[in-house]
Amino acid sequence: MQIKTERLVLRPICACDLHTTHAYASDPENTKYMMFLPNDSLEETEQWLRLCEQMWQSDAPHHLEFAIMLDGAHIGSVTLYPLENRTAELGWVLNKRWWGHGYAAEAARAVIDYGRRQLGARRFFAQCDSENDASRRLMERLGMRRVSCVGGRKNRSTGDEERMELTYEIVF
Repeated sequence: MQIKTERLVLRPICACDLHTTHAYASDPENTKYMMFLPNDSLEETEQWLRLCEQMWQSDAPHHLEFAIMLDGAHIGSVTLYPLENRTAELGWVLNKRWWGHGYAAEAARAVIDYGRRQLGARRFFAQCDSENDASRRLMERLGMRRVSCVGGRKNRSTGDEERMELTYEIVF
């Protein structure tokens, strides 16, 4: 299964992506606004990839993780979390070497389209740390509107520090 966009190919992430996934998932600068990253070890990244592969085989996946491929290079991932009531959550992470070129937005648009066509989702939402201006701007470029700003978010890299979390959504 592949999704092709103008510049990218999205495909199910797999164990073959271990080192390229770990390159962005373990980088503190790359993941400083992420709730569940950075990964501490290659083994932790490997466990995540095994779970992702299982989800692609499941009849009722908790999430679908797409590898973002640019000219054959794995540069990041975009995740679709199918939920109830024709709703899905989106998430993304891109290796910092490829920030600022619109790749995350291009991949997210393609996954929204996939979610609409294949899963029948009509409402998509995404969340980010209130200080993550790049993700906030990306959500706005996707046509999402802010629906909440609440406290209580904890990012793995900041320990017990509570942060503000923004939620954006788009409804079709």
